[in-house]
Amino acid sequence: MFYNNAMAQTNCRYFSGYKPCSKSQSCDSDCVSYDAPKISILIVHLGALGAVVRSTSLLRAIKRKYPSSMLTWVTDAPAHLLLQNHPVIDRVLTTREADLLQLRSLEFDVAFVIDKSLKAVGVLRHTQVLQVFGFTANPVNGAILPATPAAEELWELGLNNQKKFFENKKPETQLMIEALELGPYKRDSYWLPLTESEQAQLQERRSGFLTNGKKWVLGFNTGCSNVIAAKKLTVEFHRLMITSLQSRYPEAQIVLLGGPEDTERNVQIARGLPVISTATESGLRDGLISVAACDVVITGDSLGMHMAISQGRQVVAWFGPTCAHEIDLYGRGVSILTKSSCSPCWKRACEKSIMCYDQVSLQEIVHAVESCRTNSLSGGLALGNSTPETLSSDLA
Repeated sequence: MFYNNAMAQTNCRYFSGYKPCSKSQSCDSDCVSYDAPKISILIVHLGALGAVVRSTSLLRAIKRKYPSSMLTWVTDAPAHLLLQNHPVIDRVLTTREADLLQLRSLEFDVAFVIDKSLKAVGVLRHTQVLQVFGFTANPVNGAILPATPAAEELWELGLNNQKKFFENKKPETQLMIEALELGPYKRDSYWLPLTESEQAQLQERRSGFLTNGKKWVLGFNTGCSNVIAAKKLTVEFHRLMITSLQSRYPEAQIVLLGGPEDTERNVQIARGLPVISTATESGLRDGLISVAACDVVITGDSLGMHMAISQGRQVVAWFGPTCAHEIDLYGRGVSILTKSSCSPCWKRACEKSIMCYDQVSLQEIVHAVESCRTNSLSGGLALGNSTPETLSSDLA
């Protein structure tokens, strides 16, 4: 279809200038989907995959403060796959050269730089921004600095272990809201919805799990990235947990979750046990579907944990080297802390003979699973039906 230049609504968020949009057959003032944003916003969060998922909790606050806004999110691949098709993110770009060329053609009223990194700050050099919140950098020595006084608290936590590990009691989600000046903290949940086709896949996958008289699905997110390897339990401990929980809950189907780095571990964990191993090489969105198909997820502080939170699952999360108080489970889970006296430490490597993951209580995990299962049932939500949309605050 060809549009009359005088009639085309070129300022509409859905207008591309080179093909018709999917909203209407006519691009004129009569289009019921016409939407002209009044402000352009850039979000820069390149960081770890789980942290990017967590930052979706900012989207409702952004839309409250800037209701008529167009959102562009820049991240590192493959995190862009998690953000694509989001209902309020208009454009997702990566730090690949081709995407940064697109960024050069855009201008923004506001930018939120969430990462404390030169790379994230450097993304701004590929565009024009009027106002920056979050973090910036000293152009001479490259030191990361708060962009406004509001970001000083979050910035200082990165410089002081005493404050970060022991004095701070705020979850990271609250710290980000305050640092980015996004208004009163309303404890918005993560916002990472599945598409319609993914919802259909979820139901099909869940039905495949619940065969042979099984009633609910208990997921084990078995691994994590290699950045802080101590955030994953041993193969032997996973097998012990599975044996104990299968004996206690014969009606539960246990499934193993994870990514490509967990493929061989899951083979070792599953050997000789009646568990289902989900695909680990099928991509991030497929993994998200598998997590969403579970009722309760046992996990370390990893992408799988953040995925489970984003899908409103009941979560049993154990913490060793990282800070449990930084993670909000939104009343849908239990945090279990290692008994190690040196936790948290945030160390990427450790030489201790007895590691923090060796000092996690099996009994506490078993009790936490029972609590999560009970809470899911007593909350009036059938197992498998809890979603962030039913549990988060609205935009208003």
